[in-house]
Amino acid sequence: MRIDKFLKVARILKRRTVAQEACQAHKVFVNAREVKPAYNVKVGDIVTLQFVTNTIVFEVLSLQPIVKKEDAAKLYKLLPNKDI
Repeated sequence: MRIDKFLKVARILKRRTVAQEACQAHKVFVNAREVKPAYNVKVGDIVTLQFVTNTIVFEVLSLQPIVKKEDAAKLYKLLPNKDI
């Protein structure tokens, strides 16, 4: 699954276009490597998403194209924040 779609489906970012813009702005890293919106994320990948005021680090647990709002958090596990 593409990283931009995963960020939207997991409800980490509100829209897919916002996820694409974050990738193009060099704010998304997978396994400590900067990625483009079309990068295919896999189960077990460590994703880092940088915001202006904080950074989110999480591990991908599941890839599902459609999930209910209450099940979205089951797609990933938050990890302690580490600098890249």
